[in-house]
Amino acid sequence: MSSSESSEQKQYFSTELLSWYRRHKRDLPWRRSRNPYHIWVSEIMLQQTRVDTVIPYFNRFMDKFPTVAALAEAPEDEVLKAWEGLGYYSRARNLQSAVREVQERYGGVVPDTKEEVASLKGVGPYTTGAILSIAYNKPEPAVDGNVMRVLSRYFLIEDDIMKGSTRVSMEKLAQELIPEGAAGDFNQGLMELGALVCTPKSPSCLTCPVMAHCAGRAAGMEESLPVKTKAKPPRPERRYAVVIEGAAEHAGRVLIRQRPAEGLLARLWELPHAAVPTAPAAAEARGEGGDPAAAHAALAAHLAGDGLGLGPVGWLMQAEHTFSHIRWEMDVYTGRLEEASALLLPVPLPPHYRWVNREEMEQYAFPNVFLRILNAYFGR
Repeated sequence: MSSSESSEQKQYFSTELLSWYRRHKRDLPWRRSRNPYHIWVSEIMLQQTRVDTVIPYFNRFMDKFPTVAALAEAPEDEVLKAWEGLGYYSRARNLQSAVREVQERYGGVVPDTKEEVASLKGVGPYTTGAILSIAYNKPEPAVDGNVMRVLSRYFLIEDDIMKGSTRVSMEKLAQELIPEGAAGDFNQGLMELGALVCTPKSPSCLTCPVMAHCAGRAAGMEESLPVKTKAKPPRPERRYAVVIEGAAEHAGRVLIRQRPAEGLLARLWELPHAAVPTAPAAAEARGEGGDPAAAHAALAAHLAGDGLGLGPVGWLMQAEHTFSHIRWEMDVYTGRLEEASALLLPVPLPPHYRWVNREEMEQYAFPNVFLRILNAYFGR
């Protein structure tokens, strides 16, 4: 392709995409203002999460934390509870940490320079570009997976989008395409095209505003692009979990505990659970009804580390949860704590354990898998 043809292809793309976006853009709550805090929160929520899922979370989050100051001053437990169900909780922690920095260093005003925004915790190149272009209309690219897919197809780019060098070249290309004075709308148009038209599978080419000059479609490669190295599938990990039912003054409640301050799902609340031993007898295929004897042995040994004894267990359900690198496959049981002695003295709980009923659950933030289990248990 000659330089003049390349220039024409780029000009056509920018003009037609911008026009299409302004006619067809979705009415999303974070698009109703140029408030950089709103845009920032929405972009963090949208990472690896569908728009339809994010909308109610965003609205509730803004009701609860309407300003930088409100989020900066909120207890972390409240923030995590508002985030409950969105997953990837480090996003919420990083967001609050960065918001506190904005409150302290910039008087609660989200900065408008690339260097300052990019220095905030949890804010990578894409989010930096999104905030600067959408909130401040600065000609900065915002390149995510949707954008790389669109550019790969339209310009017939066969480089692996999982490589850092490809992202850098895509950012350079995207910046060249931004029309003067329309950075925010153009970048949102790119995202919108990838989300609604130039989708990963079965792209809707006939309704695409830039189909006429799409090199990928002309080459019959619209469905094979972009080139993307497959990530390793999550490693399966079997676990036993137990809903420990309260007795006497704790009747109607179940026992939960808080995870450590660091690591996976840090400081969230969960049910006691333990990895399935690797002995051949415990490695059989999962089946309805489980293996109560093996589960009791593993869970009792696990709880003994916290000074708690576990009585007999009974089957409840199976549950699964997939993280980016592992997949928990859980056999879930019910059970009760053993009393401290024959006098039936109450068992003192370690400080990171709590007894809760269904209503009291609202005070604690749980990962999705434990929410599903608890809701199933209380809904029986």
